[in-house]
Amino acid sequence: MRDTRESRLLLVLLIAIAFALITVDIRGGQESPVDGARQAAAAVFGPVENGVAAAVDPVGNAIGAVRDSGERHTRIAALEKENAELKAELGSDDRNRSRLRELDSILKTAGAGQYGIKGAQVVAIGAAQGFSWTVTIDIGARDGVKRDMTVLNGAGLVGRVTTVGPSTSTVLLANDPDFTVGTRMEKTDELGFATGQGDQPLLVQLLNGKAKVKPGDRLVTFGSSGDKPFVPGVPVGEIVRVDPAGGGLTRNVYVRPYVGFTKLDIVGVVVQAPASDPRDMVLPQKPKPAPTVTVTATPPPAVGQQAADGQQPNADQQNQQDQGQKPDQGQNQQDQDQQGQNQGQNQGQDQGDATP
Repeated sequence: MRDTRESRLLLVLLIAIAFALITVDIRGGQESPVDGARQAAAAVFGPVENGVAAAVDPVGNAIGAVRDSGERHTRIAALEKENAELKAELGSDDRNRSRLRELDSILKTAGAGQYGIKGAQVVAIGAAQGFSWTVTIDIGARDGVKRDMTVLNGAGLVGRVTTVGPSTSTVLLANDPDFTVGTRMEKTDELGFATGQGDQPLLVQLLNGKAKVKPGDRLVTFGSSGDKPFVPGVPVGEIVRVDPAGGGLTRNVYVRPYVGFTKLDIVGVVVQAPASDPRDMVLPQKPKPAPTVTVTATPPPAVGQQAADGQQPNADQQNQQDQGQKPDQGQNQQDQDQQGQNQGQNQGQDQGDATP
């Protein structure tokens, strides 16, 4: 269609009519005079619109996917975070069970020694450049913790409190070179002093140079005046090596501590000492040795011996058989012997008579 004056007037006229119909339709509402025409147009052009929509849906979906990709990425990130949190909860359940076991062990130790304790968690370890073995626990002065209190766990002696803050405390571990604790031998009551050696066994200097000790003997804390810094009866460890007795006033032994100082988690601070020395009651029971089973095996007789035994009866069986087959053989032999004796006597008498 050429762009002429008449075509322009026609276009303007159609636009004016369209606006007029739109205005009438809006003002008419549900009773619009063009509603019938609209329904007729929908009936005619509805299928065509559906076909066109089906054809362009993949394109529209792609455009929508690009538009919504940011939202989907955010949703995926949220799901991944939720999954990580669930895994962390499962892991924390295992850790909580482990902590419950540790706490139960500490309570049993405290019950055996009649110690009043406050449970605590290790929240930090000492600085490596400080060349000291210390840990920080999450209880302090507000919880009744004071300096020079004994710290233990379910295995035995952990250390002593050296610094106390409002809500945290510092514990010097028993394997620190600056740590010293009085010890007592199980049963023999030999006294000594244990000193930390880092990741090496504790060095214990026994006061009796002639003390009879051997690997496997166990030690507990001797206790301090006023129960500070150490309460009595806390398990320390067991002897793993004994230096030869050199005739000195003291004797050195090396003790493997019961506590693993590199894997501390839950500990207990003794805030109330026992009424009496528990002695060796807190030490764990020694495992009973397994019973020795002795099996006596009787070797079977040799094949040749079995054959010989099967072919030749023993002496008793042979005698019984001989006696059964010849019951009068013994009596005949006795008669013959008697006859020989009689003949000898007769011959002797004859010779006596013939002598002048």
